Amino acid sequence: QAQLLASGGGVVQAGDSLRLSCVAGGNTFDRYAMGWFRQARGKEREFVTSITANGADTEYIDPVKGRFIISRDNTKNTVYLQMNNLRPEDTADYFCVQDYSVDQIRVGRFRYRAQGTQVTVSS
Repeated sequence: QAQLLASGGGVVQAGDSLRLSCVAGGNTFDRYAMGWFRQARGKEREFVTSITANGADTEYIDPVKGRFIISRDNTKNTVYLQMNNLRPEDTADYFCVQDYSVDQIRVGRFRYRAQGTQVTVSS
């Protein structure tokens, strides 16, 4: 079973930036698509973004388009989420997920997930 470790959350002000990281154990990282979800308190978890195994294709939900960037470094078994121009509504627990298919990730049927890292954006 994959081990995913997410980090990089924090407390920031609106307009600030953060970069989340998610490191995967094992030696099959480059075979998996990766994604990020978030869950705000009292709300359902929400798909945020995904990236294919080779990094060629990405997908974002509309509220983060133009502000968030997902990337990966397969030599480091790491996926990143660069979050710019953060807004209070971005406040949530963010966690990375892993699956062979971005389609499965999008609908929440991922194989593995990390624990969350909290992002709090104050106005």
